[in-house]
Amino acid sequence: MEHNRETRAVSGKEEVDIEAVAGLRGDGSGVNSQDPAWKRFLRHIGPGFMVSLAYLDPGNLETDLQAGANHRYELLWVILIGLVFALIIQSLSANLGVVTGRHLAELCKSEYPVWVKICLWLLAEVAVIAADIPEVIGTAFAFNLLFNIPVWIGVLIAGSSTLLLLGLQRYGVRKLEFLVALLVFVMAACFFVEMSIVKPPAKEVMKGLFIPRLNGSSATADAIALLGALVMPHNLFLHSALVLSRDTPASVRGMNDACRFFLFESGIALFVALLVNIAIISVSGTVCNAGNLSPEDAAKCGDLTLDSSSFLLKNVLGRSSAIVYGVALLASGQSSSITGTYAGQYIMQGFLDIKMKKWVRNLMTRSIAIVPSLVVSIIGGSSGAGRLIIIASMILSFELPFALIPLLKFSSSRNKMGQCNNSIYIVGFSWTLGFIIIGINVYFLSSKLIGWILHNSLPTYANVLVGVTLFPLMLLYVAAVVYLTFRKDTVKFMSRRELQDIDDTEKAKVANEGGSEEDRVVQSN
Repeated sequence: MEHNRETRAVSGKEEVDIEAVAGLRGDGSGVNSQDPAWKRFLRHIGPGFMVSLAYLDPGNLETDLQAGANHRYELLWVILIGLVFALIIQSLSANLGVVTGRHLAELCKSEYPVWVKICLWLLAEVAVIAADIPEVIGTAFAFNLLFNIPVWIGVLIAGSSTLLLLGLQRYGVRKLEFLVALLVFVMAACFFVEMSIVKPPAKEVMKGLFIPRLNGSSATADAIALLGALVMPHNLFLHSALVLSRDTPASVRGMNDACRFFLFESGIALFVALLVNIAIISVSGTVCNAGNLSPEDAAKCGDLTLDSSSFLLKNVLGRSSAIVYGVALLASGQSSSITGTYAGQYIMQGFLDIKMKKWVRNLMTRSIAIVPSLVVSIIGGSSGAGRLIIIASMILSFELPFALIPLLKFSSSRNKMGQCNNSIYIVGFSWTLGFIIIGINVYFLSSKLIGWILHNSLPTYANVLVGVTLFPLMLLYVAAVVYLTFRKDTVKFMSRRELQDIDDTEKAKVANEGGSEEDRVVQSN
C-alpha cells in the first residue's frame, strides 16, 4: 500500500486547496487543439462506455427480467427516467473531475469533517459490496448454465474469476474491454432479435415508457430495485476518476471541449443501454404474459431468475440459447466486476489516501460479497440468490443520496468549479430528480416497515422493540440527507485553470494569506 501526501493552506475560516494535479492524470500535453473535433473526441472515448457497463450488469438484468414478468411494460418509464437522470449525473461527475482535477472521493475527504468522511467512506464501501453481490451471483449462474455447476460452488469460483481478467490487462486493456463488450453485445443482439419475433405491442411499450404507473403491491419495490440497479453510487466516484486519465488542456476551451466530449460519449453509451433494457423488459413482459405459455415456462416466469431466463431466447437460438446466454451473462458479470474493482480502489484512495493493487482490492471486496451470496445460495438455491440480487439493488438505491448529494453540491459550487459550475436549470432539474428518488425511498421504507409491524405475527412487545430500534434509524437517515444538503461548503479548490495561471510565487502568496506559518496545515498519511 502507498500513502499519498496532501498539503492544504488555511486562510481564516475558508480553506484553499492548492495541491497541483499529479499522478497518472492527463495534463493536456498530448493534445493538439488544432486537431479536428472528431480526433479530439476519439481521445476522450472510454470512461463513459466503461461506466455504462454497470447498466448492463447481472443485477440490472435480473431486475429488468422480473419487472417485465411481473408488470409487463408498466415500469419502462422507470428505465427512461433513470437513464436520463444517469446521463445528467454521470456528466456532472465527469465535469467535476475535468475542472477540479480531482475525483469525488478526494473532494469529499477534503470538504467534510472526519466523522462525516468516515461515514461516507463506509457507505461507499457498502455500495461497492452491494454492487458486487449481483456480479458474484450472475457469474455463478453463468457457470451453472455452462457447466451445470451448483450455484453455491459457482459462487466460490466467482471469488477468483475476476482476478484472471484483471491479470489479462497486461496484454492490453483495450483488447480486453473490446472482448467483453463484444460478448455483452451478443446478449443484447439476442434480445433485440427475440423482441422482433415476439413483437410486443408498440402502443403498450410507448405507454409504459411515457405514462408513469405503479399498479400492484410489488410495483413500488420493483421500481426502486430498477432505480438501484441503474443509478449506482459507486459509478459517480468512478466516472469522476476515469476522466482524469485523459489529456485535457487546462484552458477554458480545453475543459469545455472535454466536458462536451464526455457528455456526448456518455449519451451514446447510455442510449444503447436504454435500448437494451427496453428490449429485455419487453421480451420478458411479452413472453411471460403470453396466452400460449407452457406450464413449465409459466412456472419459470413466476419466479424468474438469471439462471432460468435463457428460455426467453429459445425462439432465436433454440437449444443453444442456454450456452450463448451463459457466456454473455459471464461476460456481463466479469466486466461489471472490473469496474467495481476500479471504483473501490478510487474510493479507498480518495477517502483514506491508501492505494491498493487491483487484485488485492478485488479480493477484499469479493471476499465480503461472497459470504451472503454463499449462504443464500446454499439455503435458498437459485430463487433465493435471485431475491438477494433484488435486495442488493434496493440497498444501492437507499445508498444513492450519500454520493449524489455531495456530487450535486460540489458541481454547483463556485468554490469547487469556479466559472464552470452548473447552470441554474441543471441545478434545479438535478436536485428535483434527486429528491424525488430520495422521497420514494423514504416512503417505501416507511410504508413497508409500518405494514410489516401491523401485519406480522410477532408478539406486541417484539413489535414495539422493532419499532423503537428501526424508526430512529430512519430518522437518522433523513437527518443525514438533510445535513449533506444544507451544509455550507468550506473548502475552496484551485481549479486546473487557476493552477496553470499562477506561478510558484503566487502559490506561496495564496498559502500565506492566512498569516503565519502556524496557520498552515500539512497532513501526511
